[in-house]
Amino acid sequence: MVISSSFILFLNRENPVFRAVLLMACGLITLWILIAGSLMFFYRERVKNFITNIKAGWQLKFFLFCAGLFLIEEMITTYMTNLAPFFGVKQGEAYITASANYFDVIIFHSGVAIIPMFLCWAWILKRRDFKPFSVFILFGLTGLLAECTFGLQHLAEFALWIFVYGLMIWLPVYTLPMRDNTKKPEWWLYPVMLVFPFVFSMPFLGIVGVIMKLAGHPNFHFPKVVP
Repeated sequence: MVISSSFILFLNRENPVFRAVLLMACGLITLWILIAGSLMFFYRERVKNFITNIKAGWQLKFFLFCAGLFLIEEMITTYMTNLAPFFGVKQGEAYITASANYFDVIIFHSGVAIIPMFLCWAWILKRRDFKPFSVFILFGLTGLLAECTFGLQHLAEFALWIFVYGLMIWLPVYTLPMRDNTKKPEWWLYPVMLVFPFVFSMPFLGIVGVIMKLAGHPNFHFPKVVP
């Protein structure tokens, strides 16, 4: 990802807007995937012991842990969007979030789409014993599917989005205790769980969409970036 991003950045060094978007993506890769991802991996046992000792139901802990990681990731992406002037363009000319306002992003945009997906996974993990890496890949692909709703060009960024979304859920799954009455997932559940969380979030998106329309809240706060 770093090598390919650097190569694309070199090819588009004369386009200030596209260069700024790529620099924001590089910041996301560095802070979320390389640094946060490494911390999750190397401290996974300590985190598991800490989570295990919290007196609460595992589904609640799982959901809150996923939601917390999501909020951290969105904090990074919103911060990158607000660094547009630092990257050489005006605010709103280049961005990687729907808004420069963090709370607007998590309440009216990505949050309402992604957080319900964690509820979906909490429900299925009570019934099927998916392995952490399997969930990492599946949720990463679900995230890629979500990004492709903004344009099929995001398919070319599959590695980025698999890591961005997969890291929101990998460690929470890793910390899960042994669950009674869980079964090994059937083969057909893997493709189902690729799309089911996305479908599960649709009613939440619909409700917020109606609220946004009634309130006159825009779906996007910036003009389209043209490479």
